Amino acid sequence: MTRTTSQETYRTADVAVRGGTLHTAIWGPDDPAAPAILAVHGVTASHKSWAYLAAALPDVRIIAPDLRGRGQSNQLPAPYGMTSHAQDLAAVLGELAPGPVVVVGHSMGGFASLVLADLFPELVRSLVLVDGGLPLQVPAGLSDEEIISSVLGPAAERLNATFPNREVYRSFWRQHPAFSSGWGPLVDAYVDYDLTGEEPELRPATRYEAMAEDTADLHRGASLLKALADLAVDTEVLRAPRGLLNEPAALYAPGYVESWAAKLPNLRVRQVPDVNHYTIIMGQAGAAAVAESVRAALAGH
Repeated sequence: MTRTTSQETYRTADVAVRGGTLHTAIWGPDDPAAPAILAVHGVTASHKSWAYLAAALPDVRIIAPDLRGRGQSNQLPAPYGMTSHAQDLAAVLGELAPGPVVVVGHSMGGFASLVLADLFPELVRSLVLVDGGLPLQVPAGLSDEEIISSVLGPAAERLNATFPNREVYRSFWRQHPAFSSGWGPLVDAYVDYDLTGEEPELRPATRYEAMAEDTADLHRGASLLKALADLAVDTEVLRAPRGLLNEPAALYAPGYVESWAAKLPNLRVRQVPDVNHYTIIMGQAGAAAVAESVRAALAGH
């Protein structure tokens, strides 16, 4: 493991995993006795998506890796998939927080968090799943590419695009319907971090093949359904009422998450008002709601 310090409450570590190192950020106290959580980002994101939560939880040590194929972990090799991510996350906890810890997963990070809890139960105290973790509602019979288009749309298309400079990429994101209000410096930092390469051929850091393999695994793999069937830890699902493009059709339809809660005694649901799939973590109001759930989980409530 190598470690660097960039500011008082933010530092990074590179944790040895299969094929190389997983770039990992740590916010909060450096005291190993401080409460710690593992934060797992979404399918095309990076650890920078947790900056708002870190600001809302200054007394909590937030350990947030760039998942395999994303951010500064984008050179790690395949295979991807939820089992691979769970193994990487277990390595991070083994190096930085022996556990068990509260694990917070957004979007695809929620799926990886569930599989982590199933494969490494000694590492997970409880789960907070933020608009993710439960099987997605997609029509039967779709190909993997059709599922990617249906669920992710422009988020997936972006990965194959190039941008001449950083300002053009910032402009691309500023026009995104999810950020029509509430844009701020933490979103700027997220967007800037998401680029790799040199001008005029800058491109998003997430590898398309990682996104594609992971999305296929969510729908065709067995690890998620097994993790849900065997769910043994206290789990809260936070649902955003609006979708990836700030549209009224949310990622999960009203009543769908509750139907899973009726089947799984360890699972409960809370809707976070006035947020979409992005701003539930990348906005002050959404992050405050997630922080409330994290504090309750840390307190054992």
